[in-house]
Amino acid sequence: MWSYILKRLLLMIPTLFGILLITFVVIQFVPGGPVEQMVYQLQGREGGAEGAPAARASGPGAYRGRQGVDAAKVEEIKKLYGFDKPAPARFIQMIGQFARFDLGRSFFQDKDVWQLIKEKLPVSISLGMWTFLLTYLISVPLGIGKAVRAGTPFDTATTFMVLLGYAIPSFVLGVLLLVYFAGGTFLQWFPLRGLTSSNWGDLSVGGKILDYLWHITLPVTALVIGSFAVITVLTKNSVLEEIRKQYVLTARAKGVDERKVLWRHVFRNALIPIMTGFPAAFVAAFFGGSILIETLFSLDGLGLLSYESVIRRDYPVVFGSLFVFTLIGLLTTLVRDLSYLWVDPRVKYFD
Repeated sequence: MWSYILKRLLLMIPTLFGILLITFVVIQFVPGGPVEQMVYQLQGREGGAEGAPAARASGPGAYRGRQGVDAAKVEEIKKLYGFDKPAPARFIQMIGQFARFDLGRSFFQDKDVWQLIKEKLPVSISLGMWTFLLTYLISVPLGIGKAVRAGTPFDTATTFMVLLGYAIPSFVLGVLLLVYFAGGTFLQWFPLRGLTSSNWGDLSVGGKILDYLWHITLPVTALVIGSFAVITVLTKNSVLEEIRKQYVLTARAKGVDERKVLWRHVFRNALIPIMTGFPAAFVAAFFGGSILIETLFSLDGLGLLSYESVIRRDYPVVFGSLFVFTLIGLLTTLVRDLSYLWVDPRVKYFD
């Protein structure tokens, strides 16, 4: 077992290297990098990625926006951001830093990338934790109930409801929730932005909990509604497949209690396919599924940080967050594979 874990950990190294390499190569062809944005700021123009393509000259890598800025100043800016070195040297330097878990320093926020991630992490944890837990706590029992009552009006009605929720994008649902329940045209039951109120520090412990839940209700609802369908249908199909197998018919013929058959035998065997979605759901809930929701509800989390870093070409933050997200994804995949052994000892990854 330990040799298998060691092999999986070692395989993460080339995977991380390949992802970082591909991203690094792609970024070399993206116009409007940090040097050009700084030049625009020096010229008194509005910096940003939007204006970069329009400022490109006919020659590759030449920007008309640099005209009027001293060449020595441009070289100084390049040296400041490390662009005075060739691309291979910059990539090797970055890999060396990441090997020491040094993610570098943001170009524009004057903070270490680790510090930025730590500052944004509580928001992403709040959204991800509730989304992940509510999705599985509701979808798995609902899927089991649909399998047991397959073909009944309950099955049909719940299928329509979960598919309707799946068809509505989370950001569209978020807009509707804001309009109807957060001071739009109708009711003002929930706040528009943030995870806490301005007087949160003055509240009692119970008041802080209620205030936090009050703020998190709408964004979590927008994220959770669309997540029910996949897990619910997967659970239903897995349970149905097990219920129709011969060992279940045999157990029923012997007079074994129906609940015992369902929970001790059927559910345990049906749990294996369900667990295959754990890592993807975990990573998506915490890091990948909330960019639009964070923007819509003004929640300053990791998703919004990654998006803004790409727009501003803040490469240390882009690569640092990519490194962290990829590493977490690989580790959760390993945990998923090892959890198969707990669910079903018949699963073997090693001899």
